[in-house]
Amino acid sequence: MIISFQIGKQGLTKNFLDNLEKTFKKHDLIKVSVLKTATRDKKELKKIAQEICSELKKRKNKDFTAKIVGFTMFIKKWRKLRK
Repeated sequence: MIISFQIGKQGLTKNFLDNLEKTFKKHDLIKVSVLKTATRDKKELKKIAQEICSELKKRKNKDFTAKIVGFTMFIKKWRKLRK
């Protein structure tokens, strides 16, 4: 089962990142849909994905990667830090 989140016109907020962090305690994969009101620019979407992964890495001390398909991101938590 994949848990889904949405990024809207408010973009990345502290509350959004807190909810992601809590969800990653029990799940290894999360789907994040980016709505039209947030962005329709692929470069900005990549920046958002990198920002989410780096912020989660700081908080959880684990590696996170993001795969972008259209305007949807799949964020994966790795069990160990990758080299």
